[in-house]
Amino acid sequence: MKKALIIGASGGIGEAIATRLEQSEIEVTRLSRSRDQLDVTDADSVNRVLGEQTGPFDLILVTTGILAPQGGQPEKSLDQIDAAAMAEVITVNTIGPALVLRHAPRLLAQEGRPVVAVLTARVGSIGDNALGGWYSYRASKAAANQIVHTAAIEIGRKNKSAVVVALHPGTVATSFTQDYPGHKKVAPREAAENLLRVIDGLDRDDNGRFFDWAGKDVPW
Repeated sequence: MKKALIIGASGGIGEAIATRLEQSEIEVTRLSRSRDQLDVTDADSVNRVLGEQTGPFDLILVTTGILAPQGGQPEKSLDQIDAAAMAEVITVNTIGPALVLRHAPRLLAQEGRPVVAVLTARVGSIGDNALGGWYSYRASKAAANQIVHTAAIEIGRKNKSAVVVALHPGTVATSFTQDYPGHKKVAPREAAENLLRVIDGLDRDDNGRFFDWAGKDVPW
């Protein structure tokens, strides 16, 4: 039986993906802060929780992230930048996935077409940025994209079957986006279907790339 590891499985997208995989008779290990005390901003927590996992997993998916600290909002202008808030966003969105990826080489299957996917965001694309604003979130996702791309090179050298990618899920109707009613959103279940369709279509030549929910390349 295929096995999947979902990091952030209590969130809207993570929960929907985990449920959809289980419906396909895939064995899913769900990890989250609320259920497993997995704090991706704390290296000791990540090492403890992921150190208990043995795998091998055919899919490792990282779905954690924040738009802004609790009670805050993404910045609309330079004068709204706050150092502490920016540091928190980068810690969650960039350092968190990096700490998880440290464990991927050990946990990932060596045969078949094992996939490591990290949910980042189109707004992390430097080439696609025409609107400005959202400094901390954009910067944290751009840095996360670089970490994924770099990890893909290293993991690919050690595991010739591996595919490591960054994925943009689109705007999904979760608590993450509830304060942005003007954006067209899809339900978590639909987002899960979209992302799993992209993951299912990946091959070794896609290692290190950045795709949106429809399987289209997103510029770095």
